[in-house]
Amino acid sequence: MGSSCEIQNKPKGLKAMLKSGYFWKPFIGIFIGATAGFLYYHFYGCESGTCAITGSPYSSTIFGGLIGLFIVKRPCSNC
Repeated sequence: MGSSCEIQNKPKGLKAMLKSGYFWKPFIGIFIGATAGFLYYHFYGCESGTCAITGSPYSSTIFGGLIGLFIVKRPCSNC
């Protein structure tokens, strides 16, 4: 059974990396996820401050950024 997946090589050099999706795709995923995490804290966060994720803006922003990264760079995807 043939696969249509192509393995992308890591770009060499800083200029090549900044121009490729190898850098920008995870960066944008982290940014959108962190923004969504902070907005979730701001509008729906835990008022008492005892919640693990939504109790502080830092933890919800970091958690949102990680979720954004995992959505963009799915470790279990085929391609």
